[in-house]
Amino acid sequence: MVLERVYPLGEMSRLKDLLADARGSVRASFAFENLGAGRAGARVAVEAIPHLLCQRCLQGFEFAAAGRSEIEFASSTDGAAADSQREVYVMEEGRVSLRELAEEEMLLALPAVAMHTPQTCGRAPVYETGGEMQDMSGDRSRPFTALQDLLKKT
Repeated sequence: MVLERVYPLGEMSRLKDLLADARGSVRASFAFENLGAGRAGARVAVEAIPHLLCQRCLQGFEFAAAGRSEIEFASSTDGAAADSQREVYVMEEGRVSLRELAEEEMLLALPAVAMHTPQTCGRAPVYETGGEMQDMSGDRSRPFTALQDLLKKT
């Protein structure tokens, strides 16, 4: 059995702090299956284009997110299948919250630190060195050079 749902991003409380605004929605698909030996599972897929907050310039930007997981349901952590090749989801009183499953999958699909790329960030740090302007946001070989220069000036 396959169920498809759409959830407003604003209703996903664990995502709120990551969003620049709550516009948009998450499309989720749940394909339930019998795994044998009395085990139930599902393939969960989500996709969305949330407006994240860039940690470099603090401006919002759209991020295309998609994720997939294979879930096995368990009634308790004690009953969780240790030999399962799937992620184990512990049900509450034999029930599953599809919205919570979709929210969990979205959290996994988002970057650990939301940022524009240095080329598209409108306010990536630019530092003056020796009369010429230099963009330090893309210099990965010496990440603390700009900070050291700044500390010398104070």
